[in-house]
Amino acid sequence: MKIQPLNDIVLVLREEKPKRTKGGLIIPDSNKEKPQMGKVVAVGTGKLNKNGNRIPPLVKVGDRILFSSYAGTEIKLDNVDHIFMKEDEILAILS
Repeated sequence: MKIQPLNDIVLVLREEKPKRTKGGLIIPDSNKEKPQMGKVVAVGTGKLNKNGNRIPPLVKVGDRILFSSYAGTEIKLDNVDHIFMKEDEILAILS
């Protein structure tokens, strides 16, 4: 499915956390925290300022990002969990 977010909205695919610890212990699904890193899948055209000019987004498709655990709205696209979030909710771009 092709999707284009609007304005300053970003579509993010959440990264999967490993199911085992470094010591080899298996972490049950009920005890796992949701990862706070993801990959940008689609980006809107940017935010409008007071004068009506578009401010281009800082993130681009393919960027790995860090975000807060309660950021955005979770949706399912093609049976895969994604998150729609405003660009302001992104904390950092990872390199």
